[in-house]
Amino acid sequence: MTAASPGSRGLSRFLYYFGSVFTILRGMRPRGAVVRLFLGLPVPLPLEIVLPDGLRFRVRTPMEAWLLKETCIDADYERDAPIRDGWTIVDVGAANGDFAVHAASRSPRGVVHAFEPLPEAFARLEEHVRLNGVANVRAVPQAIAAREGHLALYTVTGLAGQHRTAGDGSAAAGPAVAVRATTLARAFEAAGIERCDLLKLDCEGAEFEILLSLPDAVLARIARIVLEYHDHVTAHRHDEIAARLRERGFRVRTRPNPAWKELGFLYAENEKLVPGPQGT
Repeated sequence: MTAASPGSRGLSRFLYYFGSVFTILRGMRPRGAVVRLFLGLPVPLPLEIVLPDGLRFRVRTPMEAWLLKETCIDADYERDAPIRDGWTIVDVGAANGDFAVHAASRSPRGVVHAFEPLPEAFARLEEHVRLNGVANVRAVPQAIAAREGHLALYTVTGLAGQHRTAGDGSAAAGPAVAVRATTLARAFEAAGIERCDLLKLDCEGAEFEILLSLPDAVLARIARIVLEYHDHVTAHRHDEIAARLRERGFRVRTRPNPAWKELGFLYAENEKLVPGPQGT
């Protein structure tokens, strides 16, 4: 099996980006400074962006602002699983904390376990937790992988949210960083997680080794999974994850990325833990 070839979706990509302009203008303040940031014009950095729900994030690049749009305004990870109060949530690949803070604000009586191995991103994650006063985020400076130990983490573009441990490192934009890794099973054990209401993964290709190697006993304790898949990083494809989850009693749906052929989202619900065709 070979990795998928990356490529644009043409008209779909154009329409997606065009529509996103209006989403950003409606949903981010201060509007003028956000526009200047995207146009590459001078703006004081970091720029503190305020979202419609009052959450605040300090960004340094257009990509960081774009990720806020996808995670907090578009709510890409919640299309099939709106977050509910009291949930135990595990965020693998927390980056600067966009989803962790967003999820924690929606589940104030729950807890969000956020895993991020890159030291710079982890510092930003902790900064955004403090900035928004969410006390229910448990931030852990580790990668989640198929085995414990140390891994080489490298960046593809040098931008936030685009660093990975998966792949052979041939596309690295800079030197690798040695990071600590643990398995999802050990992470659950260390945090005392008996039931995970939502497992979110955005780990640039590491989702395959994490989920394909996860013991059935741990998988059975996860009610919902949402992940962004990256079919071009390794020899694996998201169909393998979907097949394994279906075999273990999950309802699975996928949604392709509107701009890029090799990316998309996968949503899964454990039939034993989430009753009903759409989940509750």
